[in-house]
Amino acid sequence: MSFARLGDPGSEIPVLQSDGVSYDLRSLTADIDGAFLSDAGLTRAKAAFEAGSLPVLENADSLRIGAPVARPIKIVCVGLNYRDHAEETKATIPAEPVLFMKDPSTLVGPNDTVLVPRKSVKTDWEVELAVVIGTTARYLSSPDDAPAHIAGYALSHDVSEREFQIERGGQWDKGKSCETFNPFGPVLVEASEIADPQALGMRLWVNDTLRQNGTTANMIFGVNHIVWYISQFMVLQPGDIINTGTPAGVALGQPDPKPYLRAGDVVVLEIDGLGRARQELKQA
Repeated sequence: MSFARLGDPGSEIPVLQSDGVSYDLRSLTADIDGAFLSDAGLTRAKAAFEAGSLPVLENADSLRIGAPVARPIKIVCVGLNYRDHAEETKATIPAEPVLFMKDPSTLVGPNDTVLVPRKSVKTDWEVELAVVIGTTARYLSSPDDAPAHIAGYALSHDVSEREFQIERGGQWDKGKSCETFNPFGPVLVEASEIADPQALGMRLWVNDTLRQNGTTANMIFGVNHIVWYISQFMVLQPGDIINTGTPAGVALGQPDPKPYLRAGDVVVLEIDGLGRARQELKQA
């Protein structure tokens, strides 16, 4: 069982998906957003499904797949959170999580077009496990408190422009917040459906060449630690998204000439239990 949003941008229909069938949630909510998540929306949707009160959404397979969460207040990202990725980029293993922000307007559907920014020469890929916040997390006392605030997990693509990020003033947000730079989904999977978020395989291909093949077991800071840590510095709101880092295999870590993304390239990525996404790149 999972949750998704189907339809054209700006008019997506919230659905619960089970055994390949999409069930319309509009009798319960206008959208899958922070308000829905904070009001026990996932639990209420599952109860309605089990009671047989949700109608099937006809022609669901013909609809575009949107990002499974609408309008997050913020996207918080963790950099250098896989030991092998830090090593491949010759970065020091961080003593604390490295945090940066990503413009929420970068969020697009899992199969939407990704735009290579104008003047970009170093657009890079990053498959990531995303955490979606379900209830407000503020000054959590311990990482053990984090699970109560996690609504679920999703597949995220933290697209990055390395020249903008590293060489144009050393400000990471600038290389992370270009339009379309966060394809997200296809589904939101409730936290209870994932037995262990630290045991998920994750893979990414560029033009059918496997570039990343890692596991969340190699995170330096695990999911619960990250949620607890971020809550010490900012209030996490329902619907907020946390991108938790990427394993080795990004273009930045490859030998020269580095195979950065260009218009016409196709990226496919997946995480165990969270689905698969496919994006074609075009010039902005």
